[in-house]
Amino acid sequence: MRFSSHLYINYLLTGILNHFIYLHGFASSPKSAKAQDIGDRFAQIQTKLKIPDLNAGDFSGLTITRQLTQVAAEFPDNSAPVTLIGSSLGGLTAAHLGERHPQVQRLVLLAPAFGFLSHWLAKLGNIGVQFWQQEQYLQVYHYGEGRTLPLSYNFLTDAMQYQDEVLQRPIPTLIVHGKQDEVIPINASRDFARSRPWVELVELESDHALSNVSIEIWQAIRLFCQLP
Repeated sequence: MRFSSHLYINYLLTGILNHFIYLHGFASSPKSAKAQDIGDRFAQIQTKLKIPDLNAGDFSGLTITRQLTQVAAEFPDNSAPVTLIGSSLGGLTAAHLGERHPQVQRLVLLAPAFGFLSHWLAKLGNIGVQFWQQEQYLQVYHYGEGRTLPLSYNFLTDAMQYQDEVLQRPIPTLIVHGKQDEVIPINASRDFARSRPWVELVELESDHALSNVSIEIWQAIRLFCQLP
């Protein structure tokens, strides 16, 4: 593959100086279909993509705070720019990392879990939440493990401190969201983008998994991130 001098310099700046990290969603893993597909596409253009396991060997003890600490530890020590690509809860985590760390210079959020507690708690209902608090653990189906695992009530209390309203840093952001998303309604991303002119929202004919639009997602990422 031949590059003009301009394209070659852009390739070096994008693929070498930038660090790309993918954050999978809740009850998922680096082996998810979306993570594997995006990882394969990065490999094809010979650009490194880190995909940490946010379960960290202890899904029961998962919290957003733990994810923030874990991912920040993956940042390069030389202050090189970081691009975060996050799916669902990984997208929400990426947004809060971008707010806290100037090193994060670009965000790609796939069906980000903005306002997820209001949607999730509504499904659980007051009785379900009270049961979770009383028992201290909620049984959750983990798609990455293919089985049900207990999740500590600490996940809920920790998540309450991470509000969407504080996400005001004008960092270039691409959001890709399915119009038929049954987990996080697309209005959550529409509302987020409406008051933040630095956010580009791409709406696709898909659901929360975005499994039928992998080509469109990659095209959007490639253009937004100026990948070769």
